[in-house]
Amino acid sequence: MRLTTKGRLAVVAMIDVALHHKTGPIALAIVSRRQRISLSYLEQMFADLRRHGLVASTRGPGGGYTLARDSKDITVADILFAVDGPLAEARRAEGAAPRATGEAQRCTTPELWDSLSRNVVEFLDSVSLRKLADDQVAAGVQLQGDTVKRAEPLRRPVKPTRPNAPNSVFELGKFSLA
Repeated sequence: MRLTTKGRLAVVAMIDVALHHKTGPIALAIVSRRQRISLSYLEQMFADLRRHGLVASTRGPGGGYTLARDSKDITVADILFAVDGPLAEARRAEGAAPRATGEAQRCTTPELWDSLSRNVVEFLDSVSLRKLADDQVAAGVQLQGDTVKRAEPLRRPVKPTRPNAPNSVFELGKFSLA
């Protein structure tokens, strides 16, 4: 399994959504501002997360993303596989057989790397999103009530005042040279 920056940032963004889930759908613009992650990068990641059933999207005003499952049912491994894919299995299949006859004599340790990869996946599969969110709260992370600024509704319309001026050329003629 590869641990990439994209995977790390996806975990950070998912923790943010889990921490603020009580406020309703979270706009990616808010997550982008709070976590300092590019909005377009977040959009790509959340498309993958939605495709894998980890988040659900809501359209329209007040829309955004929510967790599709309870945070205790989402693991770090789920998030990483959603955004990075299970690359370890593909690489293992590519490097399984030696390419040239000279490489047949070379000492390889595929069992060691397979075992390490399995242990990493098992560990990441044991860490839930809820545990990470709870750890953030215990560490003193302040939950922000940050919302997208929406246009304020118009207040009472202002009535235009009627000007005290002639409204036609004829009226203007009555006022001149009198």
